[in-house]
Amino acid sequence: MDRLSQLLRQLPQVDELLRHPRLAEVVAPLPRSLAAGVVRRTLAEIRQRLKAAAPADLPDQLDDEALFRELEQTLEAAARPSLRRVINATGVIIHTNLGRSLLAMECIERLIEAALFYTNLEYDLARGVRGSRQDHLEGLLRELTGAEAALVVNNNAGAVLLALHTLARGKEVVISRGQLVEIGGSFRMPEIMVVSGAILKEVGTTNKTHLHDYEKAITSETAMLLKVHPSNFRILGFTKEVPLPELVELGRRYGLLVVEDLGSGCLLDLSRYGLEKEPTVQETLKAGADLVLFSGDKLLGGPQAGLILGRREVVARLRANPLTRTLRPDKLTLAAMEATLRLYLEESQAVAAIPTLRMLTRPAADLEREAQALARKLRRRLGDRVQVKVVPSQAQVGGGSLPLAHLPSRALALNVPPLAAHQLEARLRQAQPPVIARVEHDIVLLDLRTLLPEDHGALAAVLERVVKGIGSRE
Repeated sequence: MDRLSQLLRQLPQVDELLRHPRLAEVVAPLPRSLAAGVVRRTLAEIRQRLKAAAPADLPDQLDDEALFRELEQTLEAAARPSLRRVINATGVIIHTNLGRSLLAMECIERLIEAALFYTNLEYDLARGVRGSRQDHLEGLLRELTGAEAALVVNNNAGAVLLALHTLARGKEVVISRGQLVEIGGSFRMPEIMVVSGAILKEVGTTNKTHLHDYEKAITSETAMLLKVHPSNFRILGFTKEVPLPELVELGRRYGLLVVEDLGSGCLLDLSRYGLEKEPTVQETLKAGADLVLFSGDKLLGGPQAGLILGRREVVARLRANPLTRTLRPDKLTLAAMEATLRLYLEESQAVAAIPTLRMLTRPAADLEREAQALARKLRRRLGDRVQVKVVPSQAQVGGGSLPLAHLPSRALALNVPPLAAHQLEARLRQAQPPVIARVEHDIVLLDLRTLLPEDHGALAAVLERVVKGIGSRE
């Protein structure tokens, strides 16, 4: 019998492995059928590797320890949910890949209540008849922004699609060439316009668009002047764009709708907190836009949603579009958004309670104190096995918001001999919970601006496991 056949015969049977004491702890949480499938697939992969190996590379005996270790890893992975908590140590606050904005505790409480119990989602308690789910947020949005009417959909891409489909299908929409943006997930404004049925009419150049460019493009087929905030980039230097009030005046003169997509909508003047000035929703409405569109899960700090605010008769047209039903938010989104908006009724409360705003406005001196305290904690727990140093850092807003803003921060620079920076980063990322760090100049950095106080203990435990695991995978 050749060596390959001997190795294949040494592989245990599925039932034998499921009963083995070594795997009892990782098998127990899983339904037997699922555990059996995982073990069967793992054995099949091992067989394939053995068959693909060169005869000279085959071992004399099956490595039982390696087999059980691989089975433990695959069974543990099967028991874990796919969507799970990670520790964001990147310094990117609104991190699109990590779920964007965290929700305030008030939102969590409302989410739990809405999830556990029946709600008056579409029921008018005063009259005892069917109501509208939009009623739960419209009053709040009007009070906070001064808008005549409001409509909430499931995200801002949906809001743009709905506005264009309702107001400009088969008609021309004039937009500056410099605002034909592409944002995360390959969302391209020109493609959304095509899908909506609107006819794109771009004007100006990449860096300069004048009012007369818009005016020359207006025809009898024009329905809308669209302004799009360049959320995730800036064109600097020799530039020119038309201010919204001038675009509004032009639209009024020709009887055209003026719509602004703010992208990452902001209800507070962040320049008061030392950040780059962003147009607020209130300012945009006051400038005369017929509709203002923006996201709920970026600078607003709420759940994913698209918010549409503006003139009553224009919003009513969107509300009557059958597409609105396909884009409607569910009860959990509405509950979280209502809780978020209520915090904005008092600005100081919003800044203190909404995690995104709290991280954006937190002084660097606070981060320095927290970084030093966490560094001391890690040194006490891990000794000289992990070298920890507090260093200056630059955090980012993220989420296509304030792309030029670099927030002064503090980070822990980690060194775990003999691991190289890329090896340490990978082990942190593959830990439980995963720690998402960043690497700069071959140094692993954990930025304190996005580390939560609740992360500190878990981070220390992860590092301890990383240190203990050195040598097992080298």
